Amino acid sequence: MRLENKVVVVTGASSGMGHAIATLFVKEGAKVVAVARRKERLDALAESLKNAPGTILPFVGDISDPAQNDAMIDFALEKFGRLDVLVNNAGIMDDMSPVGDLTDEMLERLMKVNTYGPIYAMRKAVKTFLKQESAGNIINVTSVGADHNTAGAAYAASKAAVWAVSRNTTFQYRDKGIRCNCIAPGGIATEISKSMGMPNMAGFGNVKKLLAVAPDMGSAEDIANAALYLASDESGYVNGTVITVDGGWTCL
Repeated sequence: MRLENKVVVVTGASSGMGHAIATLFVKEGAKVVAVARRKERLDALAESLKNAPGTILPFVGDISDPAQNDAMIDFALEKFGRLDVLVNNAGIMDDMSPVGDLTDEMLERLMKVNTYGPIYAMRKAVKTFLKQESAGNIINVTSVGADHNTAGAAYAASKAAVWAVSRNTTFQYRDKGIRCNCIAPGGIATEISKSMGMPNMAGFGNVKKLLAVAPDMGSAEDIANAALYLASDESGYVNGTVITVDGGWTCL
């Protein structure tokens, strides 16, 4: 098993990519704290994995709240004694508004969930790794939308910021045994579009030009496989990079 006894916190674990990541990690022997807002889905996930080689514990929390980011990692420390890997996966879509149409409410909502949440969690994780005096591993799910214009201004900004802070974290803590990498999904079949609501038609009209040349959608399992590599010791010399999982979309 590639993650035997590794202690991992996975956000956004109740559906989509987070659900697939948590599932695969537990099957590979990890001790996973699965974080999301929907308790019933977390409980169902835990029940489905009760006979898996690893362990999964649900944690109900909203990652836009700094206190809850601290609490989820404290929960992992309380239950398992340490933290090895943090997977910041939770995220939401904007309505594809270009910057001229962007509302304060949309910008605040996207930044709190997609950017502030991962940064809050990274802050706590780094402090934990340093206190443990052991290697630490952060995996952030960004998006091809950070530079491929497959969404609106708020989404692009929120995901580009995650990539930037990931590179800075690698630079600042590379000599402390802390790794930080990103996964940039392309079109993946998940529930994230439900967070978009009614699209801004001007922005969506432009995005459709890119959607027209998009490959077939990938699966959540495609992202989970990339995350497994980054979480495992096999990627021990991989630091400060982004793995793009998009079927070649950004090459078009």
